[in-house]
Amino acid sequence: MIQTMARDAKASARLLRVAKRGEKDTALGLMADNILSRKEEIIETNTKDISLAGKKGLSPAMIDRLTLNEKTITSMAAGLREVAALPDPVGEVTGMWKRPNGLRVGRVRIPLGVIGFIYESRPNVTVDAAALCLKSGNAVLLKGGSEAINSNLILNEILTEAMKKANLPEKSIQVIPSTEHEAVGILLGMDDYLDMIIPRGGEGLISFVVENSRIPVLKHFKGVCHVYVDESADLEMAQGICFNAKVQRPGVCNAMETMLVHRKIAPSFLPGMIEAFKKAGVEIRACEESVRLVPGLKLAKDDDWPAEFLDLILAVKVVKNMDEALNHIERYGSNHTEAIVTNDYERSQVFLERVDASVVLANASTRFNDGFELGLGAEIGISTSKLHAYGPMSLKELTTTKFIVFGSGQVRT
Repeated sequence: MIQTMARDAKASARLLRVAKRGEKDTALGLMADNILSRKEEIIETNTKDISLAGKKGLSPAMIDRLTLNEKTITSMAAGLREVAALPDPVGEVTGMWKRPNGLRVGRVRIPLGVIGFIYESRPNVTVDAAALCLKSGNAVLLKGGSEAINSNLILNEILTEAMKKANLPEKSIQVIPSTEHEAVGILLGMDDYLDMIIPRGGEGLISFVVENSRIPVLKHFKGVCHVYVDESADLEMAQGICFNAKVQRPGVCNAMETMLVHRKIAPSFLPGMIEAFKKAGVEIRACEESVRLVPGLKLAKDDDWPAEFLDLILAVKVVKNMDEALNHIERYGSNHTEAIVTNDYERSQVFLERVDASVVLANASTRFNDGFELGLGAEIGISTSKLHAYGPMSLKELTTTKFIVFGSGQVRT
């Protein structure tokens, strides 16, 4: 079954890579219309997945990611229209130059081909991924988690119906219907048909894909994100940024997992900050110095520092200076998102330069590492590897370039 789907996807990709922008945008608009017109059916189907997730004992954070309601469905439709409004990267000439022998050499953007997208929980990601792959001219095989199978299948039906109406190859978008774990292993061996694998989910899933894929993998690895509150920080600003980074949506990859605080401002900053976190239900796991400053906190263990909690849990550490903060981030960070809060411009520049992460922020929440928030439109994921993209992956990151050469009879001597 999966081999047949992969073969169909490759055949569809040949047709899709020459589709015009108007055709792709029409399909995206039809998808948005269909999703809105069938929202009650989508919610009813999604309820089956939520019920099964509850029986399986999935965490509240996982069930939150799984849930589709009127708000998320409206957001999905809006996202489709936003992708339609974005410039089409396919065919963009990124450079052109002339050689001494008269050859004109250029580079032009082309689709990657067939993408295998492996993800967990969020059925809205099915729509985001399909939209971005379509607009960038790629066919996509979508392997969602078993917990979202009913939701993913009805969304696939809605999306392919729109492709058919727009006279585009409907097999460009396919959800693999199997709930068996073995299906992922089979997909990872389809190097004759797929050009790239993009996994999006927990650390276990990413590791499995990287270790078993015969196809190039673009990793969306875990988000161990830090906010460092510098000695010169505006404490009111710092409190707002740290609270937002942890509490606004704790179950996502760009949420803060560790807060680092300069020793000089820790006595005046930590008590109020931790009180605010406690009122929001955040469990604090703190270093010894933090516990001395705010008695009664739970002492952090060694495995808390590299942890991606994806929950209302926060590791807190007091550092003696920015170098210690940088060293901590270098050791425990995951190249995802890191932030500094400071009023010292030079120190912010040092932080931005020295930290190796896909997005580094000064005086802003880690929650802004997001394709839409950065002005890229929707994203298919956040790459924490550097080949061939680093950070939020939108349309351009789903293309590559080929060389085009114009001659007038030149031969090589």
